[in-house]
Amino acid sequence: MKNTDSTEMADNNTPLPFHTLFTFLKGMCMGIAEVIPGVSGGTIAFITGIYERLLNCIKSFNFSLITRFRTDGIKGLWQAIDGLFLTTLMAGMASGVVIGVFGVTFLLEQYPEPLWAFFFGLIIASAIYIGKQVNHWSMTAIACLLTGAIIAYGITILPMGKGSDSLIITFLAGAIAISALILPGISGSFILLLMGMYTIIIPTIKTALKTFETDAILVLVVFGSGCLLGLMTFSRVLSWTFKHHKTKTLAVLTGFMIGSLNKIWPWRIPLETITTKSGKEKVVRESNLFPTAYEQINGNDAHLIWCVVLFIVGLLIVLGMDYFGTKKELKS
Repeated sequence: MKNTDSTEMADNNTPLPFHTLFTFLKGMCMGIAEVIPGVSGGTIAFITGIYERLLNCIKSFNFSLITRFRTDGIKGLWQAIDGLFLTTLMAGMASGVVIGVFGVTFLLEQYPEPLWAFFFGLIIASAIYIGKQVNHWSMTAIACLLTGAIIAYGITILPMGKGSDSLIITFLAGAIAISALILPGISGSFILLLMGMYTIIIPTIKTALKTFETDAILVLVVFGSGCLLGLMTFSRVLSWTFKHHKTKTLAVLTGFMIGSLNKIWPWRIPLETITTKSGKEKVVRESNLFPTAYEQINGNDAHLIWCVVLFIVGLLIVLGMDYFGTKKELKS
């Protein structure tokens, strides 16, 4: 299946308000995904058909916009940055982050195994979807896939850092983590976990949303500034690789997603923890187990039936989107 922007595909058939609604919902899913370690917003963008369009939007932010504004005014500037699409997507992502911070984090605390099984199904189906975009699996493409898988797996087994309250580290964390937002397979939240910043940034977001404390808002501004820098830089790198080495890039991204599956296996037990400044225990290293061993060692119900059901649901969501998207493209 050709990787076509589903929003553009429907331009002649679907009323504009529905385009805007769909874009908002896609952004919401990306925002929710970015809160969850192991699930990438870039993956959501890819499977919903807006990945390359998003990269082009981000890449459009450069000094040429000043010239465009001088010659064509606000209307020309709005067109240059694909304004309606970008602002709608960003609004959806913002709402998704809020939902994720309060809702998904609750589900991860109360029902972790079924939720991770659902994400596991999503990622497997997404890897299949992205792999299908490779027109010819040459030896070079296979080597790129294996390289991506090895790198991603290596990242997942790294010990988690202890984190820092330094604003410089916060800025760097934002710049590095946001790069994962547009990289299918590795989530920004997981990068924050590796850096030990997840338990600092996420509670800060909650505090800022609840109380509007000055210190919390300052941390968010610094983190957001780092995100902006990382986004502007890394989007250009990815856009260039898609333009000049698309097959190899898709193969690497497929490998990234396969390698990252290690981190979202539903049945895991902690091997090493540390106590954060807030007094909470944070897992530094963990081990994957089969469901029976998980129940024996951890003493918790593996929720195997629910995990299987939600795993299948995750698979069907992505494969269903692929199937109906292909069907729609053939009719057009």
